[in-house]
Amino acid sequence: MGAIPENLQSILRTLSDFGHKGWCVGGCVRDTLLGRMPGDWDVATSARPKEVLDIFAPRAIPTGLQHGTVTVVTDQGRVEVTTLRRDGSYGDHRHPDQVSFTDSLEEDLSRRDFTVNAMAMGLDGVVIDPFGGETDLHRGVLRCVGEPVLRLQEDALRIMRALRFASVLSFAIDGETAAAVHREKESLRQIAVERIAVELGKLLCGESAAEVLLTYPDVLGVVLPEILPAVGFDQRNSHHCYDVWEHTVRAVSAAPRNLLLRYALLFHDLGKPETFSMDEQGVGHFYGHGKRSAEMAEAACRRLRLDNDSRETIVLLVRLHDAEILATEKSIRRMLRRIGEERLRLLLQMKRCDNLAQHPDYHGRQRTIDQLEVLLDMVLRQELCFSLKQLAVKGNDLTDMGLSGPAVGRALNTLLDLVVEERLPNDRPTLLAYVKEELL
Repeated sequence: MGAIPENLQSILRTLSDFGHKGWCVGGCVRDTLLGRMPGDWDVATSARPKEVLDIFAPRAIPTGLQHGTVTVVTDQGRVEVTTLRRDGSYGDHRHPDQVSFTDSLEEDLSRRDFTVNAMAMGLDGVVIDPFGGETDLHRGVLRCVGEPVLRLQEDALRIMRALRFASVLSFAIDGETAAAVHREKESLRQIAVERIAVELGKLLCGESAAEVLLTYPDVLGVVLPEILPAVGFDQRNSHHCYDVWEHTVRAVSAAPRNLLLRYALLFHDLGKPETFSMDEQGVGHFYGHGKRSAEMAEAACRRLRLDNDSRETIVLLVRLHDAEILATEKSIRRMLRRIGEERLRLLLQMKRCDNLAQHPDYHGRQRTIDQLEVLLDMVLRQELCFSLKQLAVKGNDLTDMGLSGPAVGRALNTLLDLVVEERLPNDRPTLLAYVKEELL
C-alpha cells in the first residue's frame, strides 16, 4: 500500500466507497516492482465512464470516453481512469475498431501487450498477475501476452515498443515474441512516423541499445532503410576491426544518453557503403562519406519528422564528424564561430565515441580530443572573441559611420572573421579604423 502514491490511494478508496473496484495497472506496477519511480500511474476500474465522471466531478475530464477513459485531476497531477474493457478487431493495426466493457480484470489484462505490463495492484498492495509478468520481470524477459503474432498484428507499434523495452529495461525478448517481431516488421509501415520516432528515441537512449541495434537491424531497417547496406559491410581498413554497422552501434553505445548525439552517431557512417573504394593495396577508403552520410541523415530526420533544430544539429554533426580540428586556439575559435559552444561540445563527444568504436590501436586519439576540450574551456574562460556578441564594434557604430542595410551585417562579419583569424585584435579603435580604411 505504501508504494502507491496518496492521490492514487484516494482515487481507489473513492471508487470503493461508491461500490466499485479499482486497481493500478500496467507500466506503473511494472516499474514499482522493479524499484523504479513510475512516470505515470493508470487506474482500471469496474465503474463505467459515466459513473467515473459523476464520482469525480468536477475534477473529471472526458478525455477518451469511446475507449472508457476519464482523466481525474489531482493535486499531484492527472490520472487516467479507464473502465475494464475488451477490445474488438484492429482494422488499422493500431487502435481497436470498437471496445466493450467488462467486469473481469483478467479479461482487461489479457488484451495488453507484454506480460510485464499486464499486472494490477490494489489498495492492499497485492499484485494480480494472471500471465506470469512478475516472473518475467525477475527473469529479465519480455514476452507477449497470449499469441505473439496476434498481439503484434493488433497494434504494430508494439514491435517498436518491444525493442524499446528491451533496450531501456535491458531485457531479452522471448524467443516466440522475437520471431514474431521479425515476422511482422513490415506492418510498421502502417504506423504514424511520429509514434515510431518516440519509441526509436527511447530505444537509442536505453542502457542496452547496442544489443537491440545489433540483433534487430532488419526490423529497424523498415523504419530506417539507410542502415541496411551498413550491416556486414567490411571496411577493409586497419582503423576498423568492425563492419560499418557494428562500428556504428559501438559508437552509439559509447555516447552519453543525449538523443541528438546518439542520432548523429547512428547516421554518421551510413554513407560509407556508397562511397567505398579500394586502392591497389586492398585498403578501403570512403572519400566524401561525411557529406553523403549527412544527406542520408537529413532525409531520415525529415521522414521521422524531427523538429527543425534537432534535425539541423544532427545533420551538422554528421557532416563534420570527420572534420579536422587542430589543437590550437585559432582552430577552436573558428569552430566556435561556425557552430557555437553547445554543438562544438557535442561534436567533440561524437569524435570521442567514433574513435572508441575503431580498432584499439588507434584509441590514442583520445588524447587529442582531451587537448581540444582543454583548449575549448580555456577559450571560453578567457572570453576570447568568436561571436558578434563579443565583438568590440556594434552595428550602431557602423551606422554612425555611414553604413546602412545589409552592408552593416557584412562589415560586422568581416571584422569578426579577421578577429577570429587573429589578423586584427578585438579592439574598438582598431576595428573602426579598419572599417574607415577598407570598407567605406
